[in-house]
Amino acid sequence: MVAEDIILAPVVTEKSSSEIQDGKYTFKVNKKATKIDIKMAVEKLFDVKVLNVNTMTVKGKEKRVGRNVGKTSDWKKAIVTIDTEVGEKSYLTKGGKEVKVTKKYKTSIDEFMGA
Repeated sequence: MVAEDIILAPVVTEKSSSEIQDGKYTFKVNKKATKIDIKMAVEKLFDVKVLNVNTMTVKGKEKRVGRNVGKTSDWKKAIVTIDTEVGEKSYLTKGGKEVKVTKKYKTSIDEFMGA
C-alpha cells in the first residue's frame, strides 16, 4: 500500500487535541493497515520519528431516518506517539569510542490541524 492510502484523515476531537502536547496524534487509517504500515506511512509523510502505534477498530453506530434503520460503517483509528525530545543521542561503538548523532527529523506534525 502507498502511504497516502494508509493515512486517510486526522481525527480532531477535544481529547486528541489535548494529547498533541504529549506527542500523540490520532488518525483515521485504512482498515487493512497494520501497525508497521502505519508507522512507516507516518514517518514518510510527516518526516517524524514514531515511537509507538496503538490501533483500534471503531464499530459503526445504528442510525435512523424516519422508520428506516441503517448502520454507519466500521473504521480503524490509530494513535501515533512521536519522539518530541530535541537533542543529541550518543552511543558507544565497538572500539569504545563515543559517537554523537543529531536528529534529522521533526519533533511535531505541523500539517495535522491545517496549520
